Amino acid sequence: MKEIKVKIKFFEGVLGMSPANENIYRDFIGSKSPSAASVEEEVEALGAEGYIEKQMTVFPKENGVPFIWDYQIKGFFKDACGGLRKVKGTESSKIKAFKKEIDKLIFPEPRKIFFENYEGICECQRPLRASTPQGERISLAISEEIPAGASLTFSVLCFTDESIDLVREWLDYGKYSGFAQWRNSGKGRFTWEEIE
Repeated sequence: MKEIKVKIKFFEGVLGMSPANENIYRDFIGSKSPSAASVEEEVEALGAEGYIEKQMTVFPKENGVPFIWDYQIKGFFKDACGGLRKVKGTESSKIKAFKKEIDKLIFPEPRKIFFENYEGICECQRPLRASTPQGERISLAISEEIPAGASLTFSVLCFTDESIDLVREWLDYGKYSGFAQWRNSGKGRFTWEEIE
């Protein structure tokens, strides 16, 4: 087993990925019931601010300090590997069943990875567009955003020697395809360094 210690620094803001509503799953299932209120009725009942807060994605916090979960780093690795495996000559192009290998052989630590060097949290509102069988759909999304300049420090345990090179390749990819939500717009892009 090998370990690499990493510090990433965001040069674009990064968006929260956790639902602000702690009961999101219960509420989602309830919204699918035949007697569920319409969105307009829900907004009227909650008030506009309450409805926005219910739809917002946020960062989990401990003692007011935002953090990400270790599995969110694994999710980034899977996304990066999925893109890079289509590029001939990359380490990622050599992996078969890459999601399973990441799940079973690569472990970011600690469980909670706290943000460092951040100067507050703001909000990012953006349109979401989707092509559906019923036609084009547009909705609004709102997320907490930690502005550029923030950093994360964590370790990655690798059970095979080859995994270290893969992790480095995926972290390099963070300069082009960022971390967390709305990364296709450039959000969450970062540089990284290996630290002792």
